Amino acid sequence: MDTHLHHERHFLANQSVRDVVIGMADGLTVPFALAAGISGAAVGTHLVVAAGVAEIAAGSIAMALGGYLAARSDVEHYASELEREEREIVEKPDAEEAEVAEIFRQYGLGEEHYGSLIKGLRQRPRAWRDFMMRFELGLEAPDPRRASRSALTIGASYVLGGAVPLIPYILLDDIGRALPWSASVTIAALAVFGFVKGRFTGAAPVRSAVQTAAIGGAAALAAFLLARAVS
Repeated sequence: MDTHLHHERHFLANQSVRDVVIGMADGLTVPFALAAGISGAAVGTHLVVAAGVAEIAAGSIAMALGGYLAARSDVEHYASELEREEREIVEKPDAEEAEVAEIFRQYGLGEEHYGSLIKGLRQRPRAWRDFMMRFELGLEAPDPRRASRSALTIGASYVLGGAVPLIPYILLDDIGRALPWSASVTIAALAVFGFVKGRFTGAAPVRSAVQTAAIGGAAALAAFLLARAVS
């Protein structure tokens, strides 16, 4: 008999990783595309840096605000559905019981399997409510503090990612030298970011790295060619 306990390891910080992915992906791609586009217009590095810093400031604020509002919306939606389930359990218990039975029937279970469980839920309204939230609506209770954390994570990730393509323009005076360095550094950063993202999310790391680098590179190339054509 095996006396060793079975321990499962699951990655639980998916929301934080999602925020980092959103902020970092946009932070690497958008300022990179802007810098490459302005470089295509054959202007000095000082203008590229100024425009990039302005874009990073505006973009990080906008992204952080979007993350905050999205997280707040999750909290408000959950509270609204929670109140509705509580009301329906009191006002329409038979209908709610039928919904519980339907959930179990979807797994191939009969009344002989779930009958006693339903009786137990009817005696515990709070547990019944939580069961319906989880298995009928597929909703997990959101962390009420997540909105501010999400805004901070997305904003900081955007700033961090946005700084990468601007570094060569800060260090080099010649825009002709800064552009290829910026492209090389950013594509490498996108590839590394995509690889790490794949490791955390369970996707194929190499494929994630290639896809992330390709998307960022395509965005920058499109902006560069458009600016060159206009100028």
